[in-house]
Amino acid sequence: MSTSKIPSNKIPTNKKPEGEKPDGKTPSPHSHLAITYIRWRFTSAILHRGWWLVASLYLVVDAGLSPLQLVFLGTAQGITVIAFEIPTGVIADNYGRKRSMVIAHVLMGTAMLLTGLVTSFPLLVLTQMLWGLSWTFLSGADVAWLADELEPSENISKVLTNGARWGQIGAALGLIALGSLAWLTTLSVAMITAGILMLLVGIYVAISFREINFVDSSGQRLSAFSKTLNEGVRAARSDRTILVILLVTFLINGADEVFSRLFAKRLIELELPLYPDPIVWLSLLGLITLAAGAVALHAVENRLNNDHSLKYHYLAACVLGAAGLLLFALSPNYVFAMAGVIVVHGFAWNIARVISVIWINARSTSSARATIQSFLSQAENLGEVTIGFTLALVAEFAGIPLALIGATCIVVVAIALIRKH
Repeated sequence: MSTSKIPSNKIPTNKKPEGEKPDGKTPSPHSHLAITYIRWRFTSAILHRGWWLVASLYLVVDAGLSPLQLVFLGTAQGITVIAFEIPTGVIADNYGRKRSMVIAHVLMGTAMLLTGLVTSFPLLVLTQMLWGLSWTFLSGADVAWLADELEPSENISKVLTNGARWGQIGAALGLIALGSLAWLTTLSVAMITAGILMLLVGIYVAISFREINFVDSSGQRLSAFSKTLNEGVRAARSDRTILVILLVTFLINGADEVFSRLFAKRLIELELPLYPDPIVWLSLLGLITLAAGAVALHAVENRLNNDHSLKYHYLAACVLGAAGLLLFALSPNYVFAMAGVIVVHGFAWNIARVISVIWINARSTSSARATIQSFLSQAENLGEVTIGFTLALVAEFAGIPLALIGATCIVVVAIALIRKH
């Protein structure tokens, strides 16, 4: 049975659709469902970004991992995602997007708190693999759920962009809250607290997210699974725009993997001040980066409405990302290196990631939307595992700056692909 969206007027109920006003008009984009989604983005971003801030320092200072070990955590995580992303995406399309999201939060919260309890490298690898598994249940399912449940009058691109912007605000609060908690207590306590709270967010999803337009394929699960997967593969192969986005995502995420995993270690090597504490400096850097991201998303929010505009801004984001990576690689001190972080993670990748999600969503059918989004996540993780690990070897044996120059060259290839499309 197809999982395509059922029109609201065919739902067997006498009640008005949720979020509808008494006059029959559906508010857009501020319906109850859109607000629920944005609240979820805001809250989960607090925990995601705050936890990773603390974890990035915990892995360097408390666990004492080398550059190769730091990136290998991402490689193990990526391999897990590659193995499970497509099956869990198809499961979300056939068993329910909300159910998939609840499972994701349970696994993710568990992985987050367990990471704060261990410093052994093998155990840390296992916790990151569990985190990777949790991500496969979430990626694609959230966007697919929103697309199917929104009323026809609502603008999904605007809701997604609003959600991304509120995610930036939540991430800023996460940096302040969990950074402060880590400063006042320990890095481990802050990480465990974030994990417990993520479990509670899963309860919020279970209670607050309605799912009335999803069609359960009960009794035909195997055939529906195969049909959905085949439809997703056909779409990815036949649509040149989707294929280019997947290739570019593969390249820029491979380049970003070595940058994201090693920038904290690189800043410490560049003599990041020890007073008042490295966690304070990293929190401040994160806040500035998020502010830059919020400005970037606001600037492009109303411009991402056609293929030409999407391509132009995608290209600009990648050019900016390459410039930021090169600045970070060649920085003589931590001040210039911080500027590079702001350019890459504040402006460039924020815009690129939002565009890739919006563009692929616009070119996907409802029945395979989560699966196509899972292909996007697959491209991200394939890049992290292959390109990221290769650059990690360069960082281990030739130094972090040379690895970052290599990452810049990878992004230049992505720019060439976009230009030719």
